[in-house]
Amino acid sequence: MTALIILVVPILVLLGTAISVVIPAGLAGMSNPSAHGLSEVLYAFTSAANNNGSAFAGLNANTPYYNLMLSVAIFFGRFGVIIPVLAIAGNLATKKKLPVTAGTMPTTGLLFIAILVGVIIIVGALTYVPALALGPIVEHLQLYK
Repeated sequence: MTALIILVVPILVLLGTAISVVIPAGLAGMSNPSAHGLSEVLYAFTSAANNNGSAFAGLNANTPYYNLMLSVAIFFGRFGVIIPVLAIAGNLATKKKLPVTAGTMPTTGLLFIAILVGVIIIVGALTYVPALALGPIVEHLQLYK
């Protein structure tokens, strides 16, 4: 369930962006077909799956295609995370408390915090850096041509 929680939003963002920059209905909403257009679509799906569904001003998101795709991203971005979290909570509520042994890793120490932060950074970087390199980073580098 935890892996599902971690993967739902990146799948929605990256798959929605990939589909939108390939099919004609998705390309019709972009006002700029270069790296900025990819940034517009990437931001729209990131915002929809994670937050409130806003979009850059250059993306015409008020089309039937983007209305449908972004609403699907909002729906599954919310419920695709909430349902597995509730399943984990229900599973944890039924577990019996076990005594601490030598094999138990304490969750209050510096080692646990470092491992947790490291995993979050590595998973986030491996998930989003390729898309960021194609869109916003290229767009920034194009400013200095």
